[in-house]
Parts: sequence; structure tokens; C-alpha cells
Amino acid sequence: MAPPPSIAAALGALLVVTACGEGGSGDGGKGGGKTIRIAYQAFPSGDLIVKEKGWLEKALPGYTVKWTKFDSGASINTAFVAGSVDLAAIGSSPVARGLSEPLNIPYQVTWVLDVAGENAALVARNGSKISSVKDLEGKKVATPFSSTSHYSLLAALDQAGVDASKVQLLDLEPQDILAAWTRGDIDAAYVWLPTLEELKKTGKVLVSSRELAAAGKPTLDLGVASTSFLKAHPDVLPAWRKAQAQALDLIHDDPDAASAAVGKQLGISPAEAGAQLEQGIFLKPAEQADAKWLGTPGKVGQLADNLHSAAQFLVDQKQIDAAPDLEKLRKSVYVEGLTDAVAP
Repeated sequence: MAPPPSIAAALGALLVVTACGEGGSGDGGKGGGKTIRIAYQAFPSGDLIVKEKGWLEKALPGYTVKWTKFDSGASINTAFVAGSVDLAAIGSSPVARGLSEPLNIPYQVTWVLDVAGENAALVARNGSKISSVKDLEGKKVATPFSSTSHYSLLAALDQAGVDASKVQLLDLEPQDILAAWTRGDIDAAYVWLPTLEELKKTGKVLVSSRELAAAGKPTLDLGVASTSFLKAHPDVLPAWRKAQAQALDLIHDDPDAASAAVGKQLGISPAEAGAQLEQGIFLKPAEQADAKWLGTPGKVGQLADNLHSAAQFLVDQKQIDAAPDLEKLRKSVYVEGLTDAVAP
């Protein structure tokens, strides 16, 4: 029997990123060079701006920076388990899962890329006779399993009083969701931009991540770093944070320039990229150190509580066996040097 799509995708991505790491790695590699292996996802964010502008490469000329695209947090977690990634952009739900048993991935949260708003949503296909979340019982609904969208889908079903076991949940990566949607093989999907934008052309949004956040189930896109990499290369994270802060400033202060950079990375027009950026919630750099988010040394912020809540919800949904204790999650939020990185 062929492996499920999520496993196949994860294995495929793992092979790609492992191949990319040959001859060099975060700890120097056999070739003797210093390499930073970054897992990125193609959703509108400051991370794509950093990649497009080459800011990290300019800040760290002594390193080779290798960017590898992944389609979901589950495949990124697989790569971390294999030791094939140093830094990554990943959703809060897969991070909560990654920090839990049995994965126990040794990585730490270093940044909030964005807070999910209308940039992730549950959409029903036109003609599916679905007008609300309650209508999903018995329907085929796709989402990338173990992703933030999967978490949000389960939260939406729970909120509407729909038993998830009575919904035909399908594990599909974003590009496969679009193909299945076009063929009429699925009735609805929970996914993020830019795939979401395509689905909305022939579908109806039932609930967005912004609405779920207001109801107590917020989701975020986070920057994480391998704990061993942080220790081995203390010069990298400050430069990475400075670049990410610069990207957030660009989003707030020069949206046209931000849209142009994101558009190039996504292969869409600046206008389309700008419209997509407007659907996310982007913090200002100084807010990263706020008590609501990462916090400061000696006083980790509420992000740890958010991860604990997400992990406990995954336990309740029988997605994981047990949630890590809050103290472990607080230790997984890396705040050292954050204040300096986000200072004006």
C-alpha cells in the first residue's frame, strides 16, 4: 500500500532537503564550509521578503544560505527529526506537535512571522450544498494533516458541534487540494494563501482563522531554530531576526515594496500579493518582545500558553497522547537577544 499523501510528501521533502545539505551543514559539514539550511513555505510573509531581498546572505557573508521549499509543517517536522534543517517557518500547531511526545523535536521558537487572519480559512466548493460548518457531516473535507489549518479545521468542527469522525477528512498538501477541488473530488477545504485565494474564486468561506482566534483558538506562523544550531552558531539568529524585523517594517511602512518582493516569490502580481498580505496580521518588530508574544529573558510571553493550549486541544482531539507541561514550552521560547534585535 502506498503511504498516505502527507507521509509521501514528507519523505519527498526530506530527500530534497537532505540532498541540499550534502557537502555542508549547519555545523560546518564535511566540506568545511558553514551552511544555514532554511525551510520556508510559500505563503505571504516577511520570510519571503528576506529571501527575495537576500538580506541574510548579505548579513552573513561567511555562510552559504540554502533555502528549501516545504508544503506543510508536518514535512518540516520530519526534516528536523532527520537533522536536515536549521531554521524554519512553521505553523504553531505543528510546533506544538513537534514539542510533544513522541517527536520531542529539539527546536525553539524565535519569532512570530504572522498571526493568522483571513489568510487561512475553511472554504466550501460552489455546488456542494454546504452553507455552514454544520453541513460538513458526511462531506469530503481536505486539509494538510498536522498543519495549523488541520488544527483550525478541528477547532471549527468542535465549535459547531460536529463530530470530526463523521466528516470524511482527507490529508492533502495545498497543491493537491487545488487539483482535487478543480476535479470536484472534495466538497470543502481548510488551507492557507495562496491556494486559498484560488479556492475562493469558486467557493464560499465558512469560517476564517481570524474568527477562530476571536473564539479562543488563535494560530500563528512561527520562526523556529534547532537548539544545537543556536548553540553552535550564536551569530546567525541575531542577523536572522534583524532581517525579519526589517521585513516587518517594510510590510508596515512600504507595502508596495513588500508586495513587489512577495509577488516575485509567489509568481503573482504585486497587486495580488498586496491583497494577500492584507489578509494576515503582522506584528511590528517591537511587539515580538511583548508579554502577549515571545516576551523577555526571565519572563517568557503568552506564546508558551498558546502552544500549551494548542497541544492540549490536540490531545482532546486524539491527535497526540499528551501535552508537554507549560514549563517545558516556556523553555522552548527563545528570547535571548530578542530585545536588541527588535530595537528601532
